[in-house]
Amino acid sequence: MAVCGLAALPFKLGATTRPGALDLIYGKPAGEWVEALPVGNGRIGGMVFGGVLQERIQLNEDTLWAGSPYDPNNPDAAENLARVRELIDRGEFKQAADLTAAALMAKPLRQMPYGTAGDILIDLPGTEAPRTYERGLDLHEAIQRTSYRNGQGAFLRETFVSPVDQVLVVRLTATDGGKLDLNVRYRHPGPAQYGLVRYDGSSGELRAAGASWDHREPLRSAERPADIAIQPDGASALLITGKNVSAEGIPAGLSYAVNLRAVADGRVATDGETLQVRGAETVTLYVSVATSHVTFKDVSGDPVSRVRRDTIAAAQRPYAELKAEHVRSHRERFDRFDIELGGGASPAGPTDRRIIHAAHRDDPALAALYVQYARYLLLSSSREGSQPANLQGIWNEGNFPPWGSKYTININTEMNYWPAAPANLTECFEPLLRMVEDLTVTGAVTAREMYGARGWMAHHNTDLWRATAPIDGPMWGMWPAGGAWLCTTLWDWYDYTRDPQVLKRLYPVIRDAALFFVDALVEDPQGRGLVTSPSISPENPHPFGEAICSGPACDRQILRDLFDRARMAHDAVGQPKKDRKIIAEIAAARSRLAPDRIGAQGQLQEWLEDWDAQAPDQQHRHVSHLYAVYPSMQMNLRDTPDFIEAAKVTLNTRGDLATGWGTAWRLCLWARMGEAERAYSILKGLLGFERTYPNMFDAHPPFQIDGNFGGAAGILEMILQSWGGEIHLLPALPSAWNRGRVRGIRARGGVVANLAWDQGRLVSANFSGPKGSELKLRYDGAVHRLKLAKDGTGQLLLP
Repeated sequence: MAVCGLAALPFKLGATTRPGALDLIYGKPAGEWVEALPVGNGRIGGMVFGGVLQERIQLNEDTLWAGSPYDPNNPDAAENLARVRELIDRGEFKQAADLTAAALMAKPLRQMPYGTAGDILIDLPGTEAPRTYERGLDLHEAIQRTSYRNGQGAFLRETFVSPVDQVLVVRLTATDGGKLDLNVRYRHPGPAQYGLVRYDGSSGELRAAGASWDHREPLRSAERPADIAIQPDGASALLITGKNVSAEGIPAGLSYAVNLRAVADGRVATDGETLQVRGAETVTLYVSVATSHVTFKDVSGDPVSRVRRDTIAAAQRPYAELKAEHVRSHRERFDRFDIELGGGASPAGPTDRRIIHAAHRDDPALAALYVQYARYLLLSSSREGSQPANLQGIWNEGNFPPWGSKYTININTEMNYWPAAPANLTECFEPLLRMVEDLTVTGAVTAREMYGARGWMAHHNTDLWRATAPIDGPMWGMWPAGGAWLCTTLWDWYDYTRDPQVLKRLYPVIRDAALFFVDALVEDPQGRGLVTSPSISPENPHPFGEAICSGPACDRQILRDLFDRARMAHDAVGQPKKDRKIIAEIAAARSRLAPDRIGAQGQLQEWLEDWDAQAPDQQHRHVSHLYAVYPSMQMNLRDTPDFIEAAKVTLNTRGDLATGWGTAWRLCLWARMGEAERAYSILKGLLGFERTYPNMFDAHPPFQIDGNFGGAAGILEMILQSWGGEIHLLPALPSAWNRGRVRGIRARGGVVANLAWDQGRLVSANFSGPKGSELKLRYDGAVHRLKLAKDGTGQLLLP
């Protein structure tokens, strides 16, 4: 194929059984950050641009955040809480919001942002323009490759981040007479650009400012911070040391280090701040980055020793061995699951061109690739020992990114983990559980000092330092159910695996989160039950010009799940006697929660009052009051059809397209309700260029990774659901996916399924799970019972 006047190389990017099915492929280098391709191992991330005269690899390390340990709790909160509640009860919402802003919000008002570790720049002066070029990401091996040919020879680059050796590796190879003469430099962090790539209808191209064959020196701050030092580290390495940034009055408290080491069959030397390689045919660069972060309250680590140790150890191993270990570690998890939609091969053409047409053309293979890309991104940004995936996973270009690239726990962090269990990547939950275990410490302080309550809680955001006080302002931050939603998300880890070790850790977390609400709930003055106050329906103003209120529907729904999970966990761990009184208190509070309501327009009410029709934003991005439909299962087609119809009324008012993640949530909801063609229409909008960047990152805009994860969860929800004690097979299969198969999809109860269908009909269904267990399988309106054999397997026999 010809791309931008150049022929694509005939080399194979990935060793897949279906050529191209697990590859992202491009015919030119990245001109913008949202065209670069991500690599990562949970802790270290890189964005690879694939330039010819200069390769740029933008670095991230998951603990390189601004600031230092701090206490954001407002000392005035406790004495003003009762007054805020009184104002809400009297309907004086403006006064309640003003007092909340003055006395309840965190100090500082904003949390710390996630930062960047700068760039590795590989300059290749004298390189001729390429005659052929291809750049791609092989999801099967977790390797980014760039290959081109010019009059000087043929050149190949492979880049990956090893979870085994904890280094980013770049392998450059020259053949057919080619030689590698290159200079490697480090560039300090600067402000992010986040250029928006958009489709140019006149040219039929995706246009990005600065796109060229040679992505050189994008605009950055001219001055290097005084605390960043670059120096030779022996004859073949550079050592970079620096500090994180301060923010919101919180001083910088982290140091970081980058070690860059080269092994080549040519000459290697350091020249000041540059690593030089001359006359080589193979060059391998090893990059390690680390910070002094130990825990959310300990910054005493030694990053210099760590990065030196990691690069020296990696450089002593043969490249082929190191690469093979990386691929093995990745495939050990990635290969558990496979998906094919539509029954056909992947359409020819670069990935960015497919995205251009996705909203208006059926491309089932692109939807399958989207699922596998989400799995790749989750594996690359959330592994045991790493931080959880944040708003941008692990990839971020600047020190002050959009929304701080924090953990927004009023939907976005939870959505990051929606596909983890069904897509057979349950280990990816582990960093989230560790973060929540940290929050039980900091959140206990907020619960006690702000609410006078036992247990622990968190509001709508947290950061590396595990801050739990309400931030940003009453419109966004005065929401007390963030910790509760995290708990119900983590319950999925247990529910899908039934791992007793997971439950052992999770039980006290859920118990104490529920205990907070036993103390913090208040009586609705109109006698409608127990409610949260103050609270909001996340980020959505009601008709009185504010968001602050009491008892929004999402809180009541989340708390039903939280209280139920606390009881279920208590029973599953053997009903410890010491907790029986607490569980009884939780059950009593559960029984008195205000019920959900259907409003005058037939909609599911967002608030206790029937305010929906008068709310100022009828197409708000959040649909928080539909939590009970998805990700929960409180409202469902089988048991609560009236509430499902009310949810449809709400969604029809909200509209199908919102922000990237908002669109993904709508996809999940329509899929859960069995509306296959409606869900598929929304999916096409999500896959199109308005909500998907050329590198397949979700476009909020700007980039937020939750849309990738939510979209993948929605696709899986169309194929298999598990709720209400049943496994639902092909519950929302669209006509465009007339044929297909999925292997390794998980259901609740520790069950793994392999399904295949043709002409829209299920042709095979095989299951594995706890031996002797009985499965209730719902397909095409009928329920089938299947008892698994002694080896834990079973097959549904279809007529």
